[in-house]
Amino acid sequence: MAALRKSLDTLYVSAGALAAVCLVAILLLIVAQMVARWSGAVFPGAASYAGYAMAGASFLAFANALNRGAHIRVSILLNALSDRPKRLLEIWCFALGAAIAWYFTYYAYWFVYWSWKFKEVSQDQDATLLWIPQSVMVVGGVILAIALTDNLLHVIFRGRHRMTRDIVDQSFGE
Repeated sequence: MAALRKSLDTLYVSAGALAAVCLVAILLLIVAQMVARWSGAVFPGAASYAGYAMAGASFLAFANALNRGAHIRVSILLNALSDRPKRLLEIWCFALGAAIAWYFTYYAYWFVYWSWKFKEVSQDQDATLLWIPQSVMVVGGVILAIALTDNLLHVIFRGRHRMTRDIVDQSFGE
């Protein structure tokens, strides 16, 4: 079990690191587009590539953000409940979230499959095969679904979720 736990934690952190790489890619694309504009050159598809990187950053960061407590979570009700009702509500929430994430991932997979099958390309000048950036959405969805299922099982068997909260970090956002 320790190896599985370490593998899952590595998966979540790796996905978060890839999301950070996507954010750096957005920065580099914007700078390259600015330089191209200043020099009179054309960088076709830069805005599309930045959009693909933004989607990649979002979907890849979901699981890592969940486990770090960075998602918006209304805990007023949870804090008002005693232990047993609180645990039942957390089980219900994680079960619903996991079911929705797996549902989304299933249909996103078929969306990517049909984009690949029909060889769909973007309508911009870059004519990127759409299944390539769309597949990042599926990967991020799978990792989020795994994270939600992981937290659900942790609440069921251990009585508490695995989400951590950094009060100092959160205080800067409020």
